[in-house]
Amino acid sequence: MPLTKYGLPQVVVIPLALAAAMVIYWLIARYCFASSIWQSKGLTIACVWLPELILFVVLAWALSFFRDPYRVIPVDPKVMLSPADGTITDIEIVENDPAFPHKAMRIGIFLSIFNVHINRAPCAVRVGQIKYKPGQFKNAMSPASGRVNESNDVQMTRLDDPKDEIMVRQISGAIARRIVCEPKTGDSLTQGQQFGMLKFGSRTELYVPIRDNVKCQVQLGDKVRAGLTVMVKYE
Repeated sequence: MPLTKYGLPQVVVIPLALAAAMVIYWLIARYCFASSIWQSKGLTIACVWLPELILFVVLAWALSFFRDPYRVIPVDPKVMLSPADGTITDIEIVENDPAFPHKAMRIGIFLSIFNVHINRAPCAVRVGQIKYKPGQFKNAMSPASGRVNESNDVQMTRLDDPKDEIMVRQISGAIARRIVCEPKTGDSLTQGQQFGMLKFGSRTELYVPIRDNVKCQVQLGDKVRAGLTVMVKYE
């Protein structure tokens, strides 16, 4: 499976460090177990193969975290697709958010360490202001983390009617400490186009202005996939 370019440099540094640790530990273990005193099947499994297996599992996970699976994006100007993989944790009506002053529906998505962490544009948009906010690193499963954690607000304007202003908020979590956002103000993104990622567990929120014909298509607890799952539909 291909790996995302947004994973650099961690996608190279972390696997190399783990692979080096496996080799170094193996050499040390061979030296320590050379003596016949230590040569027993139980000790070999417990002190050699088990740590190597643990390191290998962590190495496999580190590579899978930065995976970039191929997806066929459905193009439909009447819908907004999920901007992230994960689980729907909250759907709320909010007003007077400092970064999004319109009355809006906010849909929160929690990304675990096992989800694909690439962010995608929910629809065809032109990127507006991008506002980075330093903050804390609390559990991203809580909706409150969107107000106090490190975050990146990507304001967007739909290119199709209705040309609403929407926003995707990238939020760091207890483990995530790196937000990647590639586009600049004025750039255009197609529906489902990748624009960044969140590293090592985090949260993404979608803000959509309230309209009579705007209908939420997901429920609490739903599993969603970026660029595939329909989150909002204009009826």
